[in-house]
Amino acid sequence: MSVSSKYLIVLLGPTGVGKSELSLKVAKHFSSPIVSFDSRQFYREMRIGTASPSENELSQVKHYLVGHKSVTERYSCGMFELDALAILKKIYVNHNIAILVGGSGLYMDALLKGIDDFPTPDPELRKSLQQQLKTEGLESLRQQLKLLDPQYYNHVDLNNSQRVLKAVEVCLQTGKTYSSFLTAPQKERPFIPIKIGLNRNRNDLYERINKRVDRMIEQGLIDEVKQLVPFKHYNALNTVGYKEVFQYLNGELTLEQAVELIKRNTRRYAKRQLTWWSRDNEIAWFNPDSYTNIIEYIEQKCKTID
Repeated sequence: MSVSSKYLIVLLGPTGVGKSELSLKVAKHFSSPIVSFDSRQFYREMRIGTASPSENELSQVKHYLVGHKSVTERYSCGMFELDALAILKKIYVNHNIAILVGGSGLYMDALLKGIDDFPTPDPELRKSLQQQLKTEGLESLRQQLKLLDPQYYNHVDLNNSQRVLKAVEVCLQTGKTYSSFLTAPQKERPFIPIKIGLNRNRNDLYERINKRVDRMIEQGLIDEVKQLVPFKHYNALNTVGYKEVFQYLNGELTLEQAVELIKRNTRRYAKRQLTWWSRDNEIAWFNPDSYTNIIEYIEQKCKTID
């Protein structure tokens, strides 16, 4: 391995596949810190419902960008890009390898490729779309997005009203697709990415997801969400595991219904994550249990690149 080469090992995969456990092993093998690109784990108040690394896991390997924000703070892909690049610059002073772990394809692409600067929002257009959301509902914006940018429509979390609204806003304001801002010419980066995709057969993955949701309930997810009721209007909490418990606390669902809905919506989210990455032929896919094969692949890839 060249002394001057800097590598970024990207461990990506759907929620519940086993990224955290594997990332610790890989990080220890290469004596490298971990940078998270899991957009749900950025928020310190959302530990249980996002399956954030435990205190024990955090003590074993240095982690960055886990629990570094509050749900009341705005945090965008562009902000993440700048934060992650600054952290990697520091890491590469003493390390040739850093580990990037997560499941948010949008944030991974922002770091690896860079994103164009989005236009400054038009207050009148934003106000108009917010009114449309309020009076006509999210479905009207979904259908608008489907017409304006079918590519992004197929990848975005269609239950995330802020992301859908933002995409429609950019399309209408610029006359370009929102996707075009995410697929701009790749910017120069001070590292060589090695992308490792983690997946399991569908039945195994879905069973792991179901059990993980049950474990979250046992660990106190309901109490965690109760503490966040005053902040439920913030975008960070408009996510699977929190929306459904808010409905339960409002009396709209029984606890059993809420739990089943979390499981179903998490499985659907995992499917969308895999769809996002299916277009990327730079990803080498492995079962997370194939630790030895993954390490061999990374080491061989470094030699080949050098």
